[in-house]
Amino acid sequence: MTDYVTIAIPKGRILQDSVALFKKIGIDCEELLSDTRKLVFENHEQKMRYMIVRATDVPTYVEYGCADLGIVGKDTLMEAEKDLYEPLDLKFGYCRLMVAEPVELSSKDDPAAWNNIRIATKYPNVTEKYFAAKGVQVELIKLYGSIELAPLVGLSERIVDLVSTGETLKQNGLVEVETIAEITCRLIVNRASLKTKHERISKIIEGLEQHI
Repeated sequence: MTDYVTIAIPKGRILQDSVALFKKIGIDCEELLSDTRKLVFENHEQKMRYMIVRATDVPTYVEYGCADLGIVGKDTLMEAEKDLYEPLDLKFGYCRLMVAEPVELSSKDDPAAWNNIRIATKYPNVTEKYFAAKGVQVELIKLYGSIELAPLVGLSERIVDLVSTGETLKQNGLVEVETIAEITCRLIVNRASLKTKHERISKIIEGLEQHI
């Protein structure tokens, strides 16, 4: 399989957008959208292989060379801090990484006066760096599920989470306070693969660049 190019892609909307984008440059991976539990797909004619993995695992598979390329949100890359080449912003999957808090707290709160605060988040590394740069001490609580629940039950006063439309925050009585980063999906490349499969990978990067 050394002459194949392997791409790691997460399920969901990112997968649909990725398949559509690859189709524009002549890479046929429609099979990835089929109703199956398969995790690895191969296109022998085009010498391509695809891995369906959890979004948070994409950078790891690419860093260790199990995949040559990967598609993943910038939020995941910021949190994972892996040694990867990131040649392209693919311009889809837009959302914002936000600090949010309950409406009643926001009405009397001044973020400039924050000193020592407790935050629940899936992004402890990003959150710690952001507040350290502002000189604010944070107690971090890492969660994996619905972050919006934390302020409702008193686990934390504030959260850091991805926001798309803001509807989930609104329904749970939360409001956006600060934007940490604007997020889109990125193409990432294993550094060794970029050398050993330079021609094929460069062709893919150049093709995608013309369609974003």
